[in-house]
Amino acid sequence: MSTTTAPNPVAAASAPNRQRLSTWVQFLAMGVVWGASFLFMKVALDGVSFGQVAWSRTVLGALALGVIVLIMRPRVPRADGTPGPVLPRERVVWLHFLVVSLTTCVIPYLCFAWAEQYVSSSLASIYNATTPIMTALMATLVFRVERLGLSRWAGVGVGIAGVFVIIAPWQYQALTGSLAGQLACLVATLCYGFTFGYQRRFLSQRPIAPATFAFLSIGVSAVVMLVLTPWLALSPIELDWAIVGSLLALGILGTGLAYIWNINVLRAWGPTGTSTVTYVTPVVGVALGVILLGERFSWHEPVGAVLVLLGILLAQGRLRMPRRRVAATA
Repeated sequence: MSTTTAPNPVAAASAPNRQRLSTWVQFLAMGVVWGASFLFMKVALDGVSFGQVAWSRTVLGALALGVIVLIMRPRVPRADGTPGPVLPRERVVWLHFLVVSLTTCVIPYLCFAWAEQYVSSSLASIYNATTPIMTALMATLVFRVERLGLSRWAGVGVGIAGVFVIIAPWQYQALTGSLAGQLACLVATLCYGFTFGYQRRFLSQRPIAPATFAFLSIGVSAVVMLVLTPWLALSPIELDWAIVGSLLALGILGTGLAYIWNINVLRAWGPTGTSTVTYVTPVVGVALGVILLGERFSWHEPVGAVLVLLGILLAQGRLRMPRRRVAATA
């Protein structure tokens, strides 16, 4: 007489709960790590150059992601159901990733590291929050993969006004090194916006596994950084445990594992939900800068940050401008 084991309804119900909890943990970890990256850069600059900061985080991130891809060997099924290659074989795909590598890592990493020689880590994290505004501009005006309604255009305008308030051009000191550092931050986020639009136009429809996609973005960037080694990484260094720990965290966590967490959250929540990490990173960056580095704000910086946040909410369609009611006519 055979017996069958009935499914455990409690265990079956707890599986989705564990999955949701895992997604939330990865989302929060991603926000904390990316928000802390601005602190790590500031600490690392005490012993290494800005070029060495960007070089280290990219190479370490590529190594971490390379190990993950080597172990997982992710594949996307072909049309006939057979597993595709781990890495793409079309030359044009590699050329697209070369473009992506320049705008997702090489240029923005150099810009942010250079900028933090002149601006606080808190302020750099606030400027990083302008990425959705830059993305909306690039996706609409350059790549034409999205169309913005009135509310979303209003959000772009409010976000730009917030950037203007943060820069505070009416202050004399804003016209010196501080302004150059702030503009470098904006160049970095402009590159991020370009990357999102470019990926959506040329790469998002290709059968590339998410982990492989992350590895190629960072890995090709690492190759570019290695080519630039004589100009970026060969100057004298002064290391201590804080600097070494910051570089390792910046590379392995912020440029490596966080991209895997981002992919997992993207699968669970979709792009709109995942993009809300933009609201977490500046909060973490500002809190760490104020608490650990003793950084201070002027009144215009938090006011501008609020305007940027409002602009993001409008540009992403999370808030909408009130519509006028049209009176019904008989």
